[in-house]
Amino acid sequence: MCGIIGYIGDGRACEIIVKGLKRLEYRGYDSAGIVTGDGERLYIRKGAGRIDELVQRLNFLEMPGNRGLGHTRWATHGVPNDTNAHPHRDCTGRIALVHNGIIENFAELKEELLKRGHRFESDTDSEVIAHLIEEELKFEGSFEEALRRALLRLKGSFALGVVYSGEPDRIYFVRNESPLVLGIGEGENFGASDVPAFLEYTNKVVFLDDGEYAVVKPDSWEVKKIKTGERVHKEVKRIDWSLEMAEKSGFPHFMLKEIFEQPKAVMDAIHGNSGVIAGIAKEIAAYDKIVFVAMGTSYHAALVGKYLFQRLVKKVPIVEEASEFRYEFGDLVDEKTLVIAITQSGETADTLAAMKLAKKRGAKVLAIVNVVGSMATRIADMTLYTHAGPEIGVAATKTYTTQLAVLTMLTIETAKFLGTTEREKLLMLEEELKKVPDAISKALELHGVIKELAETLTSSRDAFYIGRGIGFPTALEGALKLKEISYIHAEGLSAGELKHGPLALLEEGVPVVAVAPTGKTLEKLISNVEEAKARGARAIVVGSSEALKRVADTLIAMPPLDELLSPMVYVVPLQLMAYHLAVLRGNDPDKPRNLAKSVTVE
Repeated sequence: MCGIIGYIGDGRACEIIVKGLKRLEYRGYDSAGIVTGDGERLYIRKGAGRIDELVQRLNFLEMPGNRGLGHTRWATHGVPNDTNAHPHRDCTGRIALVHNGIIENFAELKEELLKRGHRFESDTDSEVIAHLIEEELKFEGSFEEALRRALLRLKGSFALGVVYSGEPDRIYFVRNESPLVLGIGEGENFGASDVPAFLEYTNKVVFLDDGEYAVVKPDSWEVKKIKTGERVHKEVKRIDWSLEMAEKSGFPHFMLKEIFEQPKAVMDAIHGNSGVIAGIAKEIAAYDKIVFVAMGTSYHAALVGKYLFQRLVKKVPIVEEASEFRYEFGDLVDEKTLVIAITQSGETADTLAAMKLAKKRGAKVLAIVNVVGSMATRIADMTLYTHAGPEIGVAATKTYTTQLAVLTMLTIETAKFLGTTEREKLLMLEEELKKVPDAISKALELHGVIKELAETLTSSRDAFYIGRGIGFPTALEGALKLKEISYIHAEGLSAGELKHGPLALLEEGVPVVAVAPTGKTLEKLISNVEEAKARGARAIVVGSSEALKRVADTLIAMPPLDELLSPMVYVVPLQLMAYHLAVLRGNDPDKPRNLAKSVTVE
């Protein structure tokens, strides 16, 4: 979740940009950089490390000029280092830019540009944009038109700040599926990925929409459509936020903000892997012995992966907690084994130990990771990134749903390669996967309903979450979220297990949350809910089937969705319920007691 800040006016750009970068530190980053302009000359300084250290090492505050761009980078393409830090420039050094997002077709664009003689300095997808603009400028007299034509060739998500030495009186800002907002001042203007970057100077803002770019001068600004260049009327709005509120985009907690970021996070996970997933699927299709290893929420993602592989690839993987793997499975792993390790941070001690053992035994290791350059990526033979961006709340939300998106893509591509499921079914799933971000958005519209439900559950001491088939891991994850932040005892159960013991714990009013996607086990799950209700339990049911209305005391209505894709959507109301119960009970959901974001010791 990189950060952009841009400034043009009468002030010293470097000072204002450094302040803006520090305001964006909460977004997480591994490197930072600045470009300033003094007349027709551009100055670039950048490097890996923290902003305070870079200010000293690179003398950011001595850079000349009254316009400039700053960037904090969270690595997605290329490891965190000085070269891959932003800003990036073209071959001439006259164009410089900063970029948030993922360019899906960067590899084919880079190959084309290399053939045309362009020289690249970094491993990033972002640098391609600078060279593409340079190439278009050879055929266009107008820099703005060259920029617009280059943007039309990009696929993926991007927020950009662009400066050109030949136009010292302006900065360009671009938005497509990555946030970008303008700050409107007196004799000075700003652009940023988030309001806190410039809130010290102005609270008047203009929100860019997808497919728009802005031409910003010290005393004027205008917004246009990328597709046509046509001018767009935009309303200036006032933001009445404190700086702390602004860092959270107006949300009271980072966890709630990150829950609401999931539509975009899942979209980024899909975009970011569309060009690489087929190659990795082809590689792993050769393995019959597949073992998932993970811990906590990532373990629940692995369980979803197991159900997906069983249903589509027709292989039955083993799923094991990483902490148990090396003691129980070490002797069963060999060169014919594929180990899929799932870890948000890439630094989870138990998972790293399992990966090292698997490698020692000759197994091939695939890591599914959020953090570029983390230890897991250095151990693994292959890596898929979830592209969720930094997650500040300790309880995993968007990192979980993006793991599920990557696993779904991987399974579909593997099944395609092996021909284990009808191609029409796989293509249908692919198309429906693209609609999952919208389905998550619809689930988020239930926010107020979930809050009202949570208000009726604050005195609960226990809760039971049940599911069958691919709904079972969602039940486990829902129970984990409730335990983690509300401190209410919760158990996640396979619904068929209820009558084998846990039913004895049910009494009047105890909430039983049933995860009920429409599929082959729905009728059985309805029977399990009826069993719970017969013991006085309160049935809270998450699903889309009309049949659920007769058994649910509270029905959380989900959008219709193939059950194989349901885990990405059905978990959202469970995240919201845990969040609201935590707040209502006086807990800080961002910092649950006794827990750490990344478990780096065994």
